Amino acid sequence: MLPKTYLSQREFSFTLKDDIYIRYLSFSSEKELSEEIQKRCPYKIDIGAVFSHRPKEHKTVKAAAFQALEKELVFDIDMTDYDDVRSCCSGADICDRCWPLMQIAIKIIDRALRDDFGFEHLLWVYSGRRGVHCWVCDETARKLSQNGRTAIAEYLSVVKGGENQTKKVVLEDRPHPSIRAAVEIIKDRFKDYAVKKQDFLSEEEQIKKVLQLVPDEDFKENIEKNMEKFQKTKDRWLLMETFCNEIRQKNEFKKSHNITEEIMLQYCYPRLDVNVSKGVNHLLKSPFCIHPKTGRVCVPIDPENIDDFDPFTVPTISTIVDELNKSESGSEEGKRIKDYRQTSLKSCIEVFDKFLTHLEKTWKGKLIEQSDMKMEF
Repeated sequence: MLPKTYLSQREFSFTLKDDIYIRYLSFSSEKELSEEIQKRCPYKIDIGAVFSHRPKEHKTVKAAAFQALEKELVFDIDMTDYDDVRSCCSGADICDRCWPLMQIAIKIIDRALRDDFGFEHLLWVYSGRRGVHCWVCDETARKLSQNGRTAIAEYLSVVKGGENQTKKVVLEDRPHPSIRAAVEIIKDRFKDYAVKKQDFLSEEEQIKKVLQLVPDEDFKENIEKNMEKFQKTKDRWLLMETFCNEIRQKNEFKKSHNITEEIMLQYCYPRLDVNVSKGVNHLLKSPFCIHPKTGRVCVPIDPENIDDFDPFTVPTISTIVDELNKSESGSEEGKRIKDYRQTSLKSCIEVFDKFLTHLEKTWKGKLIEQSDMKMEF
């Protein structure tokens, strides 16, 4: 069971009107937290680590004694980091042509965290604008050191290099099983996303951009020459795949045996902000916050039904207020007024409840196990 001090030693931060940012807030009870939110009406709420002392008292404690004890392992995936490989939008903008990148990211990271690391309690949340967050809430994840968090984030980082580096994915001849699994997920969606929605080989500049990723000069020259014979992206990509398979079978590659896989990974593999994941002190926006720019609610996402999630239909704060007002005005005297579960947040609340129920069962199982061990003694 969680210690009684768990909430009171957890850090919260509020962003108020005019970008006033307040850190090291802490609350002794849920009631106190609720009252403070209602009093201050923060534009944004962030959640941080559980500390050795109450965060609001950090100035009265020696710096060396004020330590972060635990925090969920978190991941932040932002569409802005894909600007070099999407042609439809840039910056904070998203559309139905580039949103599949987030679906791919969730599928890849969710699989890796569950299968490769054995984590069970993953909460995926839409950021409210252009990306997604993942909260890994297993006890082993919460108690990871900074080195442990960094190791996991680096393990999941495949696209590497800054703006000045053209080729950001380089695979060994026999890629790691986790990368092979990611490639299979991307393959299932690549033609619909990159070929159909992004039309990523439709223009000369786009073709040059892809060919810059080919390290074998002879192969590059041959592909470029033959691509001129085709006008459609689907035919050009088929040509690339066919040529690669033929040369791989003949074992004639001079530099890279997995060029098509490297291209798919560079265009579609999740791009993580490693600094968010590795820092125990890092704060992340709370689920069910309202995004201050879009007004959309940061809602939980069911990774098993990611294809059914549409960021453009996520309710806004004004939508919720209207629904609550209609609910109140339409209710009869003496009957209970409909609550948030009967607004358009209902399905999102159900996803969150499912996550909490699974987490609760784990805790109950652990308590029973500890009780049995005591009885043995």
